[in-house]
Amino acid sequence: MSARIVYSARYRVDIGPHVFPTRKYDLVYDALGRPPAVDPPPATWEDLSLVHTTEYLEKLRTGTMSEEDVAQLELPWSPEMVEGFRVMVGGTIQAALFACGLSADSTTQRPQSQESSAAPEGQEFSADSAISAFNVGCHIGGGLHHAFPNHGEGFCPFNDVAVAVRVLQHRGVGRIAIVDLDVHHGNGTAFIFGGAPPPPQTRSGRSPRAYQEQNVTHANVFTFSMHQQHNYPMWKPRGSLDVGLPDGARDATFLGELERALPKVAAHRPQCVFYLAGADPYEDDQLGGLRLTKEGLRRRDRLVIDTFRIAGVPIVVTLAGGYARRVEDTVAIHVATIEEAMGAGAASGPPTAPPRADRGRQAS
Repeated sequence: MSARIVYSARYRVDIGPHVFPTRKYDLVYDALGRPPAVDPPPATWEDLSLVHTTEYLEKLRTGTMSEEDVAQLELPWSPEMVEGFRVMVGGTIQAALFACGLSADSTTQRPQSQESSAAPEGQEFSADSAISAFNVGCHIGGGLHHAFPNHGEGFCPFNDVAVAVRVLQHRGVGRIAIVDLDVHHGNGTAFIFGGAPPPPQTRSGRSPRAYQEQNVTHANVFTFSMHQQHNYPMWKPRGSLDVGLPDGARDATFLGELERALPKVAAHRPQCVFYLAGADPYEDDQLGGLRLTKEGLRRRDRLVIDTFRIAGVPIVVTLAGGYARRVEDTVAIHVATIEEAMGAGAASGPPTAPPRADRGRQAS
């Protein structure tokens, strides 16, 4: 078992006065004691084209985004913004390659069709790779789950997890699961990997241009999102498993639902799991209303990580959202996530019993 941290100071991008604190990545790294970390290269435009359309990438590259594009992304365009998020996508790719025991020195090839993005039937990467061991790639960044193939949304210009999934699939990792526990539904990710089209006469929301895209179901990618149901985004494409929680759910409800859901994810038999560990379910988050405590969030992390540690499935941790009124609270939650993941990666053996949400202190 082993664990590795991926991080870059280039994630801190000047986006002006904004609810999204890009400085949180530096603060998390500092709070961890500035441990050894991989500073990733930017994702190549070829990597990004595995998910995003040529037209959209050209807009980002050249700064020719329309006012509507910028309004939907909710970030100001700049060369520095694009470069910083390209590096962040590269960080998720690096964390995924490490978790799966794959080298980063192979060029990603664009598939002939979307159906070919998974490894051929019966072709899986070998048993002596990380499939037979529990490795953790901890990315101090990532989780940009609102980006669609042809546009960005909700502070997410690229969908880093989707790009990394496609990279892994082209390297022979056939079955992948995504566990998205950000307070917001992972709409872009669900759409990319098979989300249902909107019902007829759906009122235009934040994703109208996605409705015309050709969408292909990816049976080898299991998408699980547990989120606050009455929150952004308005349109929530169906994933493999969606759990929409009520406002003010609190720890006990959240952890109970998570404990019931994780076996369904494990039943997919993934060879790698991406975990989006959003800090925004926190009780004092400005953009969330699930009202979880810091202890509840740490127990959430432990439950997810131990589930896949028992199964020996590599896990890629990304931080996703976090908008607490005090940035120190967001940082503390993210630090706890990394501590749980690194501790599991360094452990000498799996737990002796399946993890349960009701172990430890009573949930509030």
